[in-house]
This record gives sequence, C-alpha cells and structure tokens, in this order.
Amino acid sequence: QVQLVESGGDLVQPGGSLRLSCAASGFTFSNYAMSWHRRAPGKERELVASITRGVGSANYADSVKGRFTISRDNAKNTMYLQMNSLKPEDTGVYYCNVIRNDRQYWGQGTQVTVSS
Repeated sequence: QVQLVESGGDLVQPGGSLRLSCAASGFTFSNYAMSWHRRAPGKERELVASITRGVGSANYADSVKGRFTISRDNAKNTMYLQMNSLKPEDTGVYYCNVIRNDRQYWGQGTQVTVSS
C-alpha cells in the first residue's frame, strides 16, 4: 500500500534553515507528481510546492518563492523540501502528498516551528 513518511521537522530560529524529507513506498515513485502542503495553527492546509514526475519541474506558493526548494531523488524514492530564510509564519505541520488513481495519500506530517 502507499506510504508516505515525512521527517526533518524541528524548532528553528527565524532566518534559519531546515530540510524536510518524504520517503515514499508502495507505488512507482518516479511516475507521479508529488507535493508539499502545510497547516499553520488555526488555518486550512495549503499547498507549498509541487514537483512533476520524472526529472521534475517545480512550482511554489508565492509565500515561499525564492526561499524554499522542492526536489526529488527517484533512485531513493524520496522527495525533499529545502527551506531557507525561515519566518515565524512558516510554522506548521508539513505533509507530503501524492495523487494516485484519483485518490489522495498523505503522510503523518512533521512539525516545523520557527521561533526565537
């Protein structure tokens, strides 16, 4: 079955960096577009970044453009989110997502807290 496992969340000071990972299994990873989403406290879950299948071209929410970089390693079945210049408003639970056969799959999420 499809499994997505996020890791890398932590408490970091404003201006700091984190790298999130999403380990995928149960499907042919390279054949599917993937995405990162986040849910800030008291807010709806929002799309942060997405990457197409194969080599992967990326798209970003305006709020993270120029600071976050999404990437994938198809040999390792893993997707990444490099987050730089972090701001308090980046705080939230970050989830990876894949849509397969018209069904959405989510990981359990990893907590990112940006605070001094």
